[in-house]
Amino acid sequence: MAENVRDFDRFHNEVDLDAHWMPYTANKAFRQSPKMVERGEGMHVFDAGGRSIIDAISGLWCCNLGHCHPRVVAAIQEQAATLDYSTAFQVGHPKAFRLAERLADIAPDDLSAVFFTNSGSESVDTALKLALAYFHAKGEPNRTRLVGRVRGYHGAGFGGTSVGGIGANRRTFGPLLPGVLHIADIYDHEHQAFSRGQPQWGAHLADDLERLFVTNHPESIAAVIVEPFGGSAGVLVPPVGYLERLREITARHGILLIFDEVITAFGRLGASFAAERFGVTPDIIATAKGITSGTVPMGAVIAREGIRETILDATDAGIELFHGYTYSGHPLASAAALACLDAYEEESLFERAAKMEGVLEAVVHGLKDLPYVRDIRNIGMAAAIELEGDANAPSRRALSVFETAFEEGVLVRTTGDIIALAPPPHCERERHHCDRRRRSEGNPGAHLG
Repeated sequence: MAENVRDFDRFHNEVDLDAHWMPYTANKAFRQSPKMVERGEGMHVFDAGGRSIIDAISGLWCCNLGHCHPRVVAAIQEQAATLDYSTAFQVGHPKAFRLAERLADIAPDDLSAVFFTNSGSESVDTALKLALAYFHAKGEPNRTRLVGRVRGYHGAGFGGTSVGGIGANRRTFGPLLPGVLHIADIYDHEHQAFSRGQPQWGAHLADDLERLFVTNHPESIAAVIVEPFGGSAGVLVPPVGYLERLREITARHGILLIFDEVITAFGRLGASFAAERFGVTPDIIATAKGITSGTVPMGAVIAREGIRETILDATDAGIELFHGYTYSGHPLASAAALACLDAYEEESLFERAAKMEGVLEAVVHGLKDLPYVRDIRNIGMAAAIELEGDANAPSRRALSVFETAFEEGVLVRTTGDIIALAPPPHCERERHHCDRRRRSEGNPGAHLG
């Protein structure tokens, strides 16, 4: 605690905490007790005093290779000294095209049209706009409605906030986009609590999409967007058969299905994409985060070739799609992403993540009998421990765990009274170290209680 006080004083003496308006943060509380990290290596970050902290949330679901991977660092440094920036409007650079080809090669089926963005939020908004542009080009301009899911999270853009279904993210910003609809949540505590991996109960929840057709003709709907598993809401895992049924319903009614794979792509589920893991191919995939292992902001939208062809063929000459970003396919981001793909392949990261899934599952479900544990969920390299809420102080218990874990040298994430874990898929390297720490400390989850 004395070290934390010294760090607190140093931050106030050397760093102005007032100018930076932090995102998704209790800013006033942070200023009273700032948590700062200054260096990263592997699956650890280090505070100002050099204290090692296990990054059990992969930065923010993104550092799939851990921090400061040598191959990626070298690629960024070399690119910065070669070509620091190039416009993506009417001019290209080779690495963006090479990256698009690599992504198309690992994407499922005929998803081969790659559009670069700079974040998950931009990827989602791009995917939604592509769906609307596709039906406009196809001669179905009445398809303008978008469907999200209750408790879904699709970033902080206007479109993503509109299709998102987390109340706290929406209530401050008015009506948002008109015509957006939401289908039911995929989580039911009574039938799914303490499931390991995909719950067996709940495939029928996909049928809630049919409910919308009673008052909204399916030919008015352009796209349905879902996360393969709900990350920000607390690792909400799709029941067995749910995604398959959702795919069947959307295909039958000519509705595009969008997977928001900002969290799930690039090894989080032991595969290139969740679509591969679940054997369900959407029409559009939105990605970000793991594409560069969090090193340089980047995202990508991967669409079926037929979607791109329809949009391009609708215009005889000139710009076919009036959409894009100043930093689309940025040279540094492209170099970082190519290096990440090389590292993922050479280090067999996806296969290693698949092997580590069972280890993470066993550890988190070993916490079942601790006080206040209401549910435990897991899929791939992601897990959540849901605590019983305190009616007089919502989120207090999870925040207490966050504070205690940080003091003990582990960085976790909380949402409401849920503790989320998403260690880097590469953490097999660290397994023996973690085993030694568990043996020395006894119960691996005791400090979380």
